[in-house]
Amino acid sequence: MVTFQIDINGDCIARLKAITEDEPALRAQVLLTVSEQEDLARISHPAQRIEWLACRVVIRQLVEEQGVDYSGLYKDEYGKPHLINSPWHISLSHTSGWAAAVLHKSRPVGIDIEPIREQFRRVVPRVLSESELVHAAGDPNRLAIYWCAKEALYKLYGKRQLTFREHLLIEPFTNGLEPLVGHVRLPDHKEQLIIRCFQEGPGLLAVAY
Repeated sequence: MVTFQIDINGDCIARLKAITEDEPALRAQVLLTVSEQEDLARISHPAQRIEWLACRVVIRQLVEEQGVDYSGLYKDEYGKPHLINSPWHISLSHTSGWAAAVLHKSRPVGIDIEPIREQFRRVVPRVLSESELVHAAGDPNRLAIYWCAKEALYKLYGKRQLTFREHLLIEPFTNGLEPLVGHVRLPDHKEQLIIRCFQEGPGLLAVAY
């Protein structure tokens, strides 16, 4: 089993896991609430069901390794997941064959994993500001960092009515492996955040906090 654990700081731990189990094996590792069972029932694609379950196995492991009972997840009105009976913050992400989760004990957090794909050249420029577009310069690695970092910011913020191009901004970076500075800028909400990117697993993992 291939697993990467990343200790971001004393309050924040992320884990990335290669998915090797089938659905029955994953179901045996995590107790789902009624609402989670209903969510799973709405997922028809077999691979997506496995990825969804694997994320919950990873977050259960992270929580229980902190010496706390895992009681499942619930979603708020925006669809953002939260731990039941715990003030800690979490975020989940999955892609083909991989599941990731992050736990932060004191502040909102967001995580995203992405393979670095050639189609980023076509897709990512649509979500970049003018200055970000100039900085990315069509480089697939920089485009992937922008995409992954903005996804992590979006998951951290956890609400609707924002666009990646206008409201989620990343300051210029050298190679993406240093801590990035991200901003959520809305008329009624402005926040500066740190994003860490790691080259692991399928390509790139980003954690915003």
